[in-house]
Amino acid sequence: MPVEAAVSDELSSKTVNQVAEVNWKYFFTISAIGALGGILFGFDTAVISGTIGPLETQFQLSPAMLGWTVSSVLLGSVLGAAVAGPLSDRHGRKLVLILSAALFLISALGSATAPSLSLLIVARMVGGVGVGFAGMVCPLYIAEISPERVRGAMVGLYQLAICVGVLAAYFSNDYVRGLAETLGASATSDDGFWEWQLIEIWRAMFGTEVVPAGLFFFLLLLVPESPRYLAKMGHESRALEILSRISNQETAKKQLGEIHEVIAQESGSLRQLFEPGVRRALLIALYLSVFSQLSGIDLIIHYGPEIFESAEFSFADALDAQVIIGVVLVVFTVLAMWTVDSMGRRKLLAIGNVGVFLALVAMGSFFYFEVKEGSWLIVTISVFIACFAFSLGPIPWIVMSEIFPTKIRGRAMAIATLVLFASTGVLAYAFPIMQKYLGEHGTFWLLAGLSLPTFLFVWKVMPETKGRTLEEIEQWWSEKPD
Repeated sequence: MPVEAAVSDELSSKTVNQVAEVNWKYFFTISAIGALGGILFGFDTAVISGTIGPLETQFQLSPAMLGWTVSSVLLGSVLGAAVAGPLSDRHGRKLVLILSAALFLISALGSATAPSLSLLIVARMVGGVGVGFAGMVCPLYIAEISPERVRGAMVGLYQLAICVGVLAAYFSNDYVRGLAETLGASATSDDGFWEWQLIEIWRAMFGTEVVPAGLFFFLLLLVPESPRYLAKMGHESRALEILSRISNQETAKKQLGEIHEVIAQESGSLRQLFEPGVRRALLIALYLSVFSQLSGIDLIIHYGPEIFESAEFSFADALDAQVIIGVVLVVFTVLAMWTVDSMGRRKLLAIGNVGVFLALVAMGSFFYFEVKEGSWLIVTISVFIACFAFSLGPIPWIVMSEIFPTKIRGRAMAIATLVLFASTGVLAYAFPIMQKYLGEHGTFWLLAGLSLPTFLFVWKVMPETKGRTLEEIEQWWSEKPD
């Protein structure tokens, strides 16, 4: 049931006053560093798309084994999300972010040098744990340092970073392919160089992640801990110092007081998630986690070149098409950041879901009727990506970072993020099998059908949270019956 408009109007004047003075340079700097975890998230999950063909050729992968190779990173993500919440609640958001950067670095080096498929999968799982850490803690960290008026846009910055990481992986894969062909053409036929470059090209594709992972690790040493975490742990002076650097002394004292008021009313137990009001927040978070992924976005991210090759694209053209899709993903995620705090979460989600449904129906139809004109497929997939990017992409992360009580926010987000990664992993594993037995058309039509319940969800269940402090949202849940 939607939040009453009158409540939002009543809060608007107070919201403007609270963020009248913000140290934007400092705030944007630490938010941007936190959001770099999203770049690694996007890069690590998308880089596999360019390696699928070479890996299939080298290791003769069956559909089930291909699904396992692709989804192994997502199994690691589930494991990472499972422990990231308690870890961040006990040791802080910053430490978990640093650990995620270290795991990305280890994964990149391990994947590039893996002597066997089994060890490659292990290295990918290590990177997946880093994805799980970053996926849970990055939006949480950004939400906890952000003034409420821009919180939606700033958590959307994390989604933008994921999309930039996806685009960077596509550019990197395409560049490595072109470089390998150029270098391989000049090699002699008996030195093995040609075979290494074109058959084991996946090593270089995975290895390029070393650069952003190293940058993320060192920049994280410069950011402060979350002031809300510090306040929860009793470090008031440090929390006040950070809040004052973000805004001003007067606003910081008021924010710290609000944080303590909320913390004083909480037990910090997971049992709170099933109390009246809050259990509805859990239902909303879990729904968004599952159905955002059942849209099929990660099938395009992971298997895009395979889908295009099914439409008779060459390997090179398929990678070029992925770059186009990556650009669309970034552009429309920026659009979401501009509009999410003005249009609101519910409206964007409803509009985007319409586009996702229609695009999935159209994609299935192209394959069913064997439409061979490749440009139509690129356009339709781009429409799908655009609609996802301003709705089902950022909205779940924004809402999950807003609707839970402070003291259990880390654990609650861990559960929601774990479910999100599990949904993604199941779909990523199942796609090659679905492709074999349902065909591309059946797969896309099935996903279109799964998007239909979201219309009812937005209309009947999901509240609007724009323009409200985290403490006000929490107070609203405590007063609102299920």
